[in-house]
Amino acid sequence: MNQTQGIDRASLLSEANDMIAEHELAFPGLIATDVEQNGDVLVFRGDYFLDEQGLPTARSTQVFNVFKFLATTLSARYHLEE
Repeated sequence: MNQTQGIDRASLLSEANDMIAEHELAFPGLIATDVEQNGDVLVFRGDYFLDEQGLPTARSTQVFNVFKFLATTLSARYHLEE
């Protein structure tokens, strides 16, 4: 079983946003504003840049891919301490 390190929400979001800033798909305004633990997976949330009708845009796909990268990378290292 893979052991992960406990981390508080604020520290995890700080690390996640540092990683976003360095990500090749990052663009201004793309930030993680919340995170929750769902089983062994960390789920990141933020603005998904939907259009006026609430439909996904090209930026929505970028956000999804960056948040998926964060979930994959950071879930292997950390779990949320509540």
